[in-house]
Amino acid sequence: MNTVTTRLSVMMFIQFFIWGAWYVSVGNYMNANGMYDQIAWAYTVGPIAAIISPFFLGMIADRFFATERVLASMHLIGAITMFCAPMAAEAGPTVFIVVLLIHMLAYMPTLGLTNTLAFHNITDQEKQFPIIRVFGTIGWIAANWVVSKVFHADTTATQFYITGTAAAGLAVFSMFLPHTPPPAKGKKITFGEIVGADALSLMKQPSFAVFIVCSFLVCIPLAAYYAYAPVFATKVGFEDVAFSMSFGQISEIVFMLLMPLFFARLGVKWMLAAGMLAWVVRYGLFAGADANNIQWMVLGGIILHGLCYDFFFVTGFIYTDKKCSKEIRGQAQGLLVLVTQGLGLGIGAQVMGRIVGAYTPAEGAANWFMIWLIPCIAAAVILAIFCVTFFDKVDENGETDAGEVAEAAALDEQP
Repeated sequence: MNTVTTRLSVMMFIQFFIWGAWYVSVGNYMNANGMYDQIAWAYTVGPIAAIISPFFLGMIADRFFATERVLASMHLIGAITMFCAPMAAEAGPTVFIVVLLIHMLAYMPTLGLTNTLAFHNITDQEKQFPIIRVFGTIGWIAANWVVSKVFHADTTATQFYITGTAAAGLAVFSMFLPHTPPPAKGKKITFGEIVGADALSLMKQPSFAVFIVCSFLVCIPLAAYYAYAPVFATKVGFEDVAFSMSFGQISEIVFMLLMPLFFARLGVKWMLAAGMLAWVVRYGLFAGADANNIQWMVLGGIILHGLCYDFFFVTGFIYTDKKCSKEIRGQAQGLLVLVTQGLGLGIGAQVMGRIVGAYTPAEGAANWFMIWLIPCIAAAVILAIFCVTFFDKVDENGETDAGEVAEAAALDEQP
């Protein structure tokens, strides 16, 4: 690796270390500190930030300031909020959620900024970026291990101090990254460009409309995993839960490497369908594990994360890229992120919060069988609708290449 590639790889490692250090374990922290009923809100702040961040990137980061300086500023804000999170938790759940929201408003734009900075400073995207980006997933795994296995901090405030320290470190390190001037400095911008109005024209194509609608709908039950799987893993007896959850990211790396082979055999439609089916199986395993706390079924559901995430989300990025022109590529990908990681997961977190509340009596244990069965059935219904209604000529030859997979992985917003 040359020095630039090394610096970009370190950047990606810390970038996702920051997210992984608190996002997996915050539900257990809240459960241990009397905020169980507010867990859904902790997993709603990310989607809210995902909806807002494209506005920030379009109006400020792309036009006025060097990327590395914006990156440093955002992570400095993120570090301060994380150091304040334990005090906010003592003040009450509302204050705590507000602090998490401020953190995510600062963090979410950095996902696009790190990709932009990396692409600006490499010469061969297809060969260099996968090597750089995989360090992000490794960083997420490392964060889970440090928080859970080293410090045993799944339920303590230590996780926020670790996150804040990493964010402060990246704020400083960002100033040593290659200088990357604003890519659209001096360019006029319209409100339509920011909100992706041009990309909405793709909805005139029936296949793309089915894809977008089904992606939105299926992300509602998908939100259950991110918000409540760590809490459920604790219930069935796992210790160092974030460490156990990290096996999902390990499988993500494996399936990412295998995606080109699967594309050649399955094509876009059945890759997407396989990803949706994996979520159905995962929730079925979780539901079946409840009565007797069967840990191998829960671990199996966790390990399915690579299939669940790569085949659905990354394939979706690739399909979107195939369907749009280069002129609206950024808008189209932004639309997909808005619909899935923003609206879908945001609404899903709130819906699942109500389902969990409905099946958690005031005195007694939660009915996890029903909590997991409902999203299992919902995902199965949406999968059936997708299989019956989605037809597209892009899928006829089922061909892609490793370069397209790598490019789609660049848009990977959440490990």
